[in-house]
Amino acid sequence: MSDVRHVLVLPDRDTAEELIEALPARFGSAEEPQLVRDALAGEDDAEDAQWLVVLVDEDEALDAAELDAFAAEFEGWREEP
Repeated sequence: MSDVRHVLVLPDRDTAEELIEALPARFGSAEEPQLVRDALAGEDDAEDAQWLVVLVDEDEALDAAELDAFAAEFEGWREEP
């Protein structure tokens, strides 16, 4: 078992939640993703935040290129480890 994690960065919470809802249809059932607010450095406004969806991929079953394309559909991207 490995500790592979994928981090998808989304522009806002609503978009991140939409992506989470679409995950099972696209990639099958997996461990529940974690939703994390990532405030941008030096920004005090709650609107100036990105939202991270953290996916644990213990079986290394998720393809990085597919996740890149999936995140792009939601105006986001996958962070490289």
